[in-house]
Amino acid sequence: MIKFCGRIGIAFFMSVALMLISACSDGEKSGAAPTSSRSESSQVTFSNDYNKNDTWLVYWYLCGTDLESDDGSATADFSELVDVDLPPNVKVLVQTGGAVEWQNEAVPNGKIGRFLYDNEDLKVLQTLPDADMGSKSTLIDFLRYGKENFKADHQVFVFWNHGGGSIGGICSDERTGNALSLNDLTEAFSAVYEKSPENPPFELIGFDACLMATYDTANSIYGFSRFMVGSEELEPGSGWEYTGWVGALAKNPAMNGASLGKAICDTYIKGCQEYDVDDSATLSLIDLSKIPKLTWAYEAFGLEALQNARRDTKGFFSSFGRGAQRAENYGGNTRKSGYTDMVDLADLARQSKSLLPKSSGDLIKAIDEAVVYRVQGDYRKKGSGISGFHSYEGSEDYLVNYLDVEAAPMSQKFLYYYLIYGELPDSVTRILDDGSLEKAINKMKAEVEEEKPAPPIEDNVPSNVTTLQPIQQQKIFNVSSLEDLPVDVDKDGNAFVKLTEEQMDMLSSIHCQLVYMDIEKDIILYLGSDANIDADWDKGIFKDNFTGYWPCLDGHIVYMEIVAENDDYNFYNVPIKLNGVECNLQVVYNYKDEKYHILGARKGIDDNNMGNRELIKLKKGDKITTIHYAATISGDDDDLTAIDVETFTLTSNNPKFEDEDMGDGLFGYCFEFISPTEDSALSQLVEFEVKGDTITTSVDVD
Repeated sequence: MIKFCGRIGIAFFMSVALMLISACSDGEKSGAAPTSSRSESSQVTFSNDYNKNDTWLVYWYLCGTDLESDDGSATADFSELVDVDLPPNVKVLVQTGGAVEWQNEAVPNGKIGRFLYDNEDLKVLQTLPDADMGSKSTLIDFLRYGKENFKADHQVFVFWNHGGGSIGGICSDERTGNALSLNDLTEAFSAVYEKSPENPPFELIGFDACLMATYDTANSIYGFSRFMVGSEELEPGSGWEYTGWVGALAKNPAMNGASLGKAICDTYIKGCQEYDVDDSATLSLIDLSKIPKLTWAYEAFGLEALQNARRDTKGFFSSFGRGAQRAENYGGNTRKSGYTDMVDLADLARQSKSLLPKSSGDLIKAIDEAVVYRVQGDYRKKGSGISGFHSYEGSEDYLVNYLDVEAAPMSQKFLYYYLIYGELPDSVTRILDDGSLEKAINKMKAEVEEEKPAPPIEDNVPSNVTTLQPIQQQKIFNVSSLEDLPVDVDKDGNAFVKLTEEQMDMLSSIHCQLVYMDIEKDIILYLGSDANIDADWDKGIFKDNFTGYWPCLDGHIVYMEIVAENDDYNFYNVPIKLNGVECNLQVVYNYKDEKYHILGARKGIDDNNMGNRELIKLKKGDKITTIHYAATISGDDDDLTAIDVETFTLTSNNPKFEDEDMGDGLFGYCFEFISPTEDSALSQLVEFEVKGDTITTSVDVD
C-alpha cells in the first residue's frame, strides 16, 4: 500500500555507520525552553512561631563524593555558606568526608573534618581518622557529637550528596561505594534521640540530593523532625542556594520550619533559573505531622489494589501499569538510562481513579495536606511533591531492596511482591481473606481521625507476614505470545495491529521501534523508540504514524528512546558523547508549541541506584558524537553494536533539535508490546520504502 509523506539524506550517514560497524564486528520537534515558574502555592506565607533571640544549630552532613572530586560542587556550596553573615544565635556544624579529593585547602583529604561556622568565622573543630560517610555509625557519631557539644532551641539537619530515592538511599561515599539506607537514617536518629511526633528534636531535615522526596523517606524520619525538604526529581549540580536560605534564617531567627523550608525552595528554584536548569527541577516542603494520615491513605490504596488484583490479576496490573506509565515519574526509568522506580503518588492515584475509586481520592487529599509548599519546573507540573515506589523495570533485585525498607507500606510491599513473583505467600493470603489487614488499616484510620497515636500496621498482623522472602518467580504476563504478531495495512497505507482484550490485558504500553535497512550492505541501524502511534485502547487498534521524518540534532540523525508519556509532553533520552564523555541528552517534545526542547545532558543511574545531579547545558564549541546501535542483517538478531557515528561541533548555544526528512531509503518498523514488568515482544516487521514523496508499506516480508 502507498501513502504520501511531506523531504536530510541518509546515505552519507549510513556509509559512516557501515564502516564503523564493520570495524567493530571483528572485535566482538527545537526552540528556547520556556521559563520555569513556581507552584500555585508560591504566595503562601508561614508565621514566625519563635523568638528572634532563639538559638539555631544547622547540622550539615557534607559527603563530597565525585560531585566534589570532579566538579568542586561541595566547595562551591561551602563558599556560599561562608558568604552569609550569621548572628550570634545561629550556628552551622559541618562534617566533611566521602570524596577522593577536595577542591579547597580547608577540608582535609582522607580524613573526617568537623567545622563550625558562626558569627565569628569558620573554625576547625576536629580532624578525625577517615570514616565511611555511607555508614550508619559515622552518621551516629556526628549526631552524638552535635548533641553533646552544642545546645540550641531549634535544630536543622541537611544531607548533601547523591540520592537514590526509596531503594537507593542517600550519601554514597565515593571511596567505599556505600550509602545510607532509609533504615540507616531511622536507626541513626533513634540511637541519639528519642522519637517524638509531638515534640521532635529537629525543626527540619532536608536532602540536598536527587529523588529523596518520597513517602518512605518522610516516614523514615517521622517523629524526628517537624518538616522535611526534598526533591522528587534529579537535582541539578548547583543544588540548594546556601547563601539564600541560610541568609534568610540569619535575618529572621524567629521563623519556623515551614518558613525556612519555603526559603530553601524559593532560593533553590531561583538558582536553577539563573543556571538555566529549572525545566525539570522540583523541591517539596512536607509537614511530617501529616504522615499518619498519609500512611493509612497509602495503605488503603495498596489494599484496594491488592483486592482488585486478586480478582483480575492480568487486567488490573496492565491497567495500573498504563496509569503508571502516564504518571509523572523520576530519574529516567528506561533500559538504557537505568531505573529509579520512583513515581509521583498523587499522579499515580489520579491515573488510577477508575481502577481504585474507594482509595485514590483519600490518597490525593492526604498528599495535598502533607505537602505545604513546592516549586516545580515547567516540565514537572504534574507532581504533587511526594513520590513512591513503582516497579517500572519489574526487577526482582529492586523489589528485594524495597521489601527491606521498614518505612514502606505493608500493602504496597504485598502488591509489588504479587506483581513480580506472580503469587502471594500463604501467610499474606490468610490475612487478606480473613480481613486482618483491612481491620488494621481501619484501626489506624480511626486513631488518626481522633488525633491519637496511630499503631503501625505490623502491630496488628502476624509477625511472620511482615518479612517477605523471595520465591521462584511465576510470571503473570507472557508477552512472548505476541512475538511476530501479524501486521495488516489499511486502505490509507497505514500499518496496524488489532489486539484482543485478552492480549491488551498483558500490556502497560505499546511503542514503535524504527530501523534503517540497507539490504545490499547488509546493515540495520536502529533509530530508536517512540510512542508516536495512533492508539485506540477501546477498540484494540494501533496504527503507525510513520512519515519519513526523524529527530536530528543540528541536522545529524540521532538514536532516541522514549522515557515518559504525558498529556502535554513526552520525555526522551538521546545517547551521545559530550566532549568525549558518554551521557544522555534529555529532550522534551511539547505538544503545546509542537517543538522539541533540549534540557541538557546527564549521566545515567549508577550501580547504587543513585541519580547523577549534573545537568550539563549544551554550548557553542561542544563536540558531540552521536551513538547508534547497529547489526548486520545476516547476523544474529541480538548481535547489536554500539557505534560512534558522527562527531561535530556545535556552532550555537541553542542547537537545533527537530524532525527532519530522512530522504529515500528502506525503513523497518515494529510495534513493541511492553508488559507491566517490562518484558516486551515485537510484532511482525513492516517495511516502509520511501521514494520522493511516496511511502510504500509492505508486510509479510522476510
